[in-house]
Amino acid sequence: MLVSQRYASQLLEAYRTRRPIAPISEREPNLTLDDAYAIQLAQVEAWKADGAVIKGYKVGLTSAAMQRQLGVDQPDFGHLTAEMFHPANATIDTSAFLQPKVEPEIAFVLGRDLSGPGVNVAEAIAAVDFVLPSLELIDSRIENWRIGLIDTVADNASSGGVILGSTPTALNGVDLGGVGCNLIGNGTVLASGAGAAVLGSPINALVWLANTLGARGIGFTAGQVILPGSVTAAQSVSAGSVVTADFGALGAVTAVFG
Repeated sequence: MLVSQRYASQLLEAYRTRRPIAPISEREPNLTLDDAYAIQLAQVEAWKADGAVIKGYKVGLTSAAMQRQLGVDQPDFGHLTAEMFHPANATIDTSAFLQPKVEPEIAFVLGRDLSGPGVNVAEAIAAVDFVLPSLELIDSRIENWRIGLIDTVADNASSGGVILGSTPTALNGVDLGGVGCNLIGNGTVLASGAGAAVLGSPINALVWLANTLGARGIGFTAGQVILPGSVTAAQSVSAGSVVTADFGALGAVTAVFG
């Protein structure tokens, strides 16, 4: 069995059993970034074979702190399937996850197709229909979040779920880098940040992703959702957590965990 298929099978089993696996990078120290994406894509193909529909993509490792922690100089990406999307304010069953955390993000909803490589900021902005406040539910199929770059890439960039707000905002006149956010858990401010934490501006993450996926022959289609990266550090959640990402003028979104 190919290495990509072997570890893809182990990660798929971790999803099924809710039992995490040992870090792949520790067992296979010679794996490359391309190998890790091959493991990710093998899982995506298995999901699609079972009827999953790709509804968007996420960018991870966009903060300088996370890049330093994992010893990398660029973000990574993962796939978002339709079943990963949860309604705001509806109870999310935490038992469906292994070790969930939440991150506040400014989600892009595309109004037109967009394909790289060669996409610039102006073209990326023109492809965006509107932005929404969002919470990304991240999770790891790797024991105790003991991840390096290879592990998180192989594990679909630690994707778990998406909760979108319902206040669409056009980009006209909005400085995404300057947008602030308070992440509030059960009435207490857990973390604060701004859009500038995401590669200077979330739009830069969209450009990076369009060009990175374009080089792999993947383009965006109208209606897809792109999560560009968190504006604060991730916060753990458990049953009973009620978490709100308040982006001020861009609106707020709340996730309830049970």
